[in-house]
Amino acid sequence: MRAAWVVFMKELVDALRDRRTLVMVALSSVAIGPLVLVALSALVASMEERAEAREVVAVGMAHAPGLRNYLLRQNQQLREAPSGHEQALVARRLGHPVLVVPEDFEAALQAGRAPTLEIVSSSANTRAQAGVGRLRLLLLGYAREQATLQLALRGVAPAVMQPFDIQTRDLADPLARAAQLTGMLPFFVLMAVLYGALNAALDTTAGERERGSLEPLLMNPAPAAALVLGKWAAVASVGMLIAVLSCLSFLPGQWLLRSPTLAAMFQFGLREAVLFVALLTPIAAMLSAVLMAVAIRCRSYKEAQANNTVVILVVSLLPLVTIFNQEGEQSWHLWTPALAQITLMVRVLKGEAMTAPDLLVPLGVAAVVTALALAWISRQLRTAALR
Repeated sequence: MRAAWVVFMKELVDALRDRRTLVMVALSSVAIGPLVLVALSALVASMEERAEAREVVAVGMAHAPGLRNYLLRQNQQLREAPSGHEQALVARRLGHPVLVVPEDFEAALQAGRAPTLEIVSSSANTRAQAGVGRLRLLLLGYAREQATLQLALRGVAPAVMQPFDIQTRDLADPLARAAQLTGMLPFFVLMAVLYGALNAALDTTAGERERGSLEPLLMNPAPAAALVLGKWAAVASVGMLIAVLSCLSFLPGQWLLRSPTLAAMFQFGLREAVLFVALLTPIAAMLSAVLMAVAIRCRSYKEAQANNTVVILVVSLLPLVTIFNQEGEQSWHLWTPALAQITLMVRVLKGEAMTAPDLLVPLGVAAVVTALALAWISRQLRTAALR
């Protein structure tokens, strides 16, 4: 253990002296919280602005004076659609759906016929598509008003149009609703840990082999296991440092939230930060060992970087299971590294309780994978020493 400690201190100092590692620590940990929260806040604020925008873009509104009067009574601002509005919607230059009123709308309505109002939008234009529901509700409100007037003229009670009332009850608490937007935060933190440990893992294995300093190190009387433990501890320390800084960066990052709604729902305090760090520490240790195990057989830094692309791809794709799986959390999620950490961190954001098995299963899987990877690295170093 004394030899492992000496190697650990030497590798840790070298890693912190490396400019690439320091840049990754700064960018992927300190800045990730504020940057992600600012981007998310800007997205939510723009969605709220579009939802609160009282503007209707229409073609032929002069043919429907009654509808025009109704929209003005609803405090809506009417704007004539620009020429070529269909091309503008497809090209995403127009951020509102367009209401097309036929020339015979008012005449058909007075004659008791059902005219057709057309809402033109593009499902690929998310800004315009977000306003389709609001515009449809406005038109349905005008339709109900006209139906009520027609019934009143004929002496029929308007209540016959709605024989029962419909109410919606949402069972999700504010934290669960906020997690629908903030559920992407664990993914960014996990990727920050992965990329932060990547440079240190490559430099301490393939980097030393490329510089020619690995073979002299193996000539020392220290056992290979001590060298492996020291190197791995240094790389894992860098990954854990990034995990701690990334989680803590969300605390001051909340000051930058532009959306009052998101600021009220997103409650990320010291408790959540500690739980995030506790969940990320085992995966940081495991990823450090796996990255080193892949890089130990490579002859150059670039070769190791290319080979570890597979690890990065797998870790980045596993959390997508939660997006494509619409049946909720499954038991096997906790047995899958990276996916288990994402699942549990989302639970933390939702404010849900976690049992001891929920925590021990990912910890055990990470410990087993780490031990196997370290054993592989030690074997490779002994083979290199024999050569």
